[in-house]
Amino acid sequence: MTIEIYTTPTCPFCHAAKDLLRAKLVSFEEIVVTDPDKRAAMSARVDGRTSVPQIFINGTHVGGCDDLFMLEESGKLNALLAINTGA
Repeated sequence: MTIEIYTTPTCPFCHAAKDLLRAKLVSFEEIVVTDPDKRAAMSARVDGRTSVPQIFINGTHVGGCDDLFMLEESGKLNALLAINTGA
């Protein structure tokens, strides 16, 4: 499983998304987009969006922080992360 999260250092939503992923005990690749070229590459990958975070799980764009938390609240995040809840 691969998780990529595009962030900036001062973004509170980025920190919240990373904290949720850490709480799930999953590793992720953080791509800091303070460099204009990296932000442009992220934007091209997410249909022109420029906001952070932008999160990919196994190559599928799941959205930003709010989207990640909605997946968690709906019970769908564990399945995407292939976490066995024992249920």
